[in-house]
Amino acid sequence: MKLENRTFIVSGGSSGLGLATVEMLVQSKACVSILDRAPPPSQLSTTPQVKFLETDITVVSQIEKAVEETVNWTKQTGAILRGVVNCAGIAAGAKIIDGQNEPHPLDLWDFVLAVNLTGTFNLTRLALKHMVRNEPEEGPDGERGVIILVSSSAAYEAQPGQVAYSATKGALRSMAMPLARDLGRHAIRVMAIAPNMFISSMTDKLPMKARKSLEDALVYPRRFGVPVEFAETVKWIVECVYVNGETVRLSGASRMPAKM
Repeated sequence: MKLENRTFIVSGGSSGLGLATVEMLVQSKACVSILDRAPPPSQLSTTPQVKFLETDITVVSQIEKAVEETVNWTKQTGAILRGVVNCAGIAAGAKIIDGQNEPHPLDLWDFVLAVNLTGTFNLTRLALKHMVRNEPEEGPDGERGVIILVSSSAAYEAQPGQVAYSATKGALRSMAMPLARDLGRHAIRVMAIAPNMFISSMTDKLPMKARKSLEDALVYPRRFGVPVEFAETVKWIVECVYVNGETVRLSGASRMPAKM
């Protein structure tokens, strides 16, 4: 599928991997609807190709309103909604039993699931309500759209304190195939991306000891990933029609160590 003159929804598109994805899509002459709690940088806010919709991904009514506003916007631009990139997420951490022998807070568990998993599920299903009605793209495959889920290396080998986070990212990885099989009859693809350690506001705050432990586990390239490499992967997924139902690991052949 081409990116030019198509609309994509990017949740969490105001920062990090989501922002890099938005910038790539804009450079590729696509239209982008950003769903986030905070606005994107000012240079994107004034771009005609970009629409920012303040959205709390844990509130289904806000997601539904944002999707409807996006679809109405596409009627003005003429760029049909063809894809969703689910970048909204949080990485809160807590051990199942902490140093004071207290159990994992239930409210933290519920919040991580609400953002990472239920938020992704709600945005995906509500966008699909419109995408399944799309006219097929020109060409032999007649594609109608693509959904991209954002998993993590924590779906495979999470560290201590990542119980809730890894549960959500493992669930997203597991969702890719059944969603792809559900949507095959509508000519809509589903893929997941599982990044390892990427430069972000979260990794910038890591203690030096934890950062060194992660860097020691790197293979090649011996550095954290950069957001543009995630965005390039999104671009490849959109453009390569034969990738479907899989999870792409962005790891540089590295695996998370058991301990920081």
